[in-house]
Amino acid sequence: MEDGGEAAAGEEFFRSPPFLAAEGVTHTLRIESGEGELLIPLLVRPIDGSDLRDATSPYGYPGAAGSLTAPLDPAGLDLSSSGLVSAFVRHALGPPSLAGASERNVVQIADPELQRKSRPSDRNQANRNRRAGYGVDVVPGPQSSAEDRADFHAAYLETMRRTGAAERYLFDASYFDRILTSERSWLVSVRASGGDVAAASILVQSDGYLHYYLSGTTDRRLSDSPMKNLVEALVDLSIERGMPLNLGGGIAAGDPLEEFKRGFANRSEAWHTSEIVCDAAAYARLSAGREGWGFFPAYRALD
Repeated sequence: MEDGGEAAAGEEFFRSPPFLAAEGVTHTLRIESGEGELLIPLLVRPIDGSDLRDATSPYGYPGAAGSLTAPLDPAGLDLSSSGLVSAFVRHALGPPSLAGASERNVVQIADPELQRKSRPSDRNQANRNRRAGYGVDVVPGPQSSAEDRADFHAAYLETMRRTGAAERYLFDASYFDRILTSERSWLVSVRASGGDVAAASILVQSDGYLHYYLSGTTDRRLSDSPMKNLVEALVDLSIERGMPLNLGGGIAAGDPLEEFKRGFANRSEAWHTSEIVCDAAAYARLSAGREGWGFFPAYRALD
């Protein structure tokens, strides 16, 4: 395992230097075999009450850099020299690079190669908003102004607090300042007739997809559902660029957020993670009494 995330950095947004720096990636796990090489960006963390460490992937769909002739099976690898007890790895969309990966979630996709989908109720609301003076701005991330980013951040935080999001998702302004320096990012804003931001989203490009990454709607404009205009614009962009749009999933399967995204999606795709135990003895010792809780790593189930 190497210090820093530079070895895993690349042109794809979720492995780009701006994203890895914003997420605080500390190390790269290098896995080599006869099938090829993988470089996995990780955040290495101390485990409370011990002098041991474990690791997790950054948020989103980071995957790994490198190429393989076939998926690697982590069960057949000796990762004890990594110095980690465990590693939680988030894959990019598509076939996972590690064998035995778990289906973590199902994401909703608007694919320009399939017939476009939109509900009449969504189209009607978007049209009402346009008649009321709502408009959509799409700005490449590096060209976004400090004011644009501040407006997005305010809408995002209002949404996170309204939905009771965990502290982990309350990103500060510097996080967005960093990721929007990526050449593969855009800031998309819906403005009301008075010019105020009603909803906004960060769109990114990575691994053959456009990704509806982080977004928010202001409390003041929530009743107008401006996010319908925003997602409609993102679907337009995916058609223009000839790339599928990953709308993500819900917080839980079948919840209102997923149902909203289904209104624009014309297919779905499974997203995978890998749960790797690097030091079996230490993992068993730390997890005693929590093995059946359905959480990985089990010893962090109460964190």
